[in-house]
Amino acid sequence: MKVLAIIPARGGSKGIPMKNIINFRGKPLIQWTIEAALQSKYITETIVSSDSNEILEVAKKNKDVLLLKRPNYLAEDSTRTEPVLKHAITSLQNKKYDYIILLQPTSPLRDSKDIDASFKKIEKQNADSLISVCSVEHHPYKTFKLDENGFLKGIINNDFPFSPRQILPDTYRANGAIYIIKTKKFLEKELLITDNTIDYQMSKQKSLDIDTKEDLI
Repeated sequence: MKVLAIIPARGGSKGIPMKNIINFRGKPLIQWTIEAALQSKYITETIVSSDSNEILEVAKKNKDVLLLKRPNYLAEDSTRTEPVLKHAITSLQNKKYDYIILLQPTSPLRDSKDIDASFKKIEKQNADSLISVCSVEHHPYKTFKLDENGFLKGIINNDFPFSPRQILPDTYRANGAIYIIKTKKFLEKELLITDNTIDYQMSKQKSLDIDTKEDLI
């Protein structure tokens, strides 16, 4: 099968200026993700999408990586990921891919072994998509919200916040490291989740998502 890895890396990060190329253990942050993609047994092509010439110059040092200059309207704070992925796919109209995989450069501890294990699982279960996850520290069923009168109410009901965690269903959060989806399915609705989405569970340590200076440290 043919797989396109898309690494989106815009230049306008707020928490850490030019975060995607900041030094992380001796390499630009994005380099960890580029190497993971290039070392994967499943990924056939890798493209870096960025509005920043500086970021593209860093990525250019990897000869097997395609570079895509992203228009400014796809690099704003409010820009969703899905239009960025579609822009990358349509820029390669002469090529067809069975799957796309989104690899965000802020997840440097995700490696090629995680990528390949994810593809093995999606093949084995014949799923349309996969999202990497990790367990949550605080169970969402035990949280509260304010109603229209300003009173506390359980997010699901008023019983769950006081229930033993052991009787509540296991819950997970997307850790941002791996998103895989059949290209055809993505182009139908431009969403990363389908009715047939499976999980790939990662440890909390490997699920590091760098957003702040504290994360970087």
